[in-house]
Amino acid sequence: MAFEKPKFNKIIGNTVVVGMDGNVEKALRKFKKKVLESGLLNELRERETYTKPTTKRKQAKAAAKRRWQKKLRDQQLPKKLY
Repeated sequence: MAFEKPKFNKIIGNTVVVGMDGNVEKALRKFKKKVLESGLLNELRERETYTKPTTKRKQAKAAAKRRWQKKLRDQQLPKKLY
């Protein structure tokens, strides 16, 4: 019995192992998808600069206000077209 290499790309954590087929493009797509789902890039972007707690609260409040305005705008009836 010989050791068999994997036939398909295998995903372990945030790494992708390229198998016998050697399809690098497919493996790269899978890797990008895993990194996006894990939220690693968003966390790195947040850690690049320090934001004060008051600024975070301000941004959160502004985002909530925008969400609320969008919700109200979506519930309105369309304007009459004359």
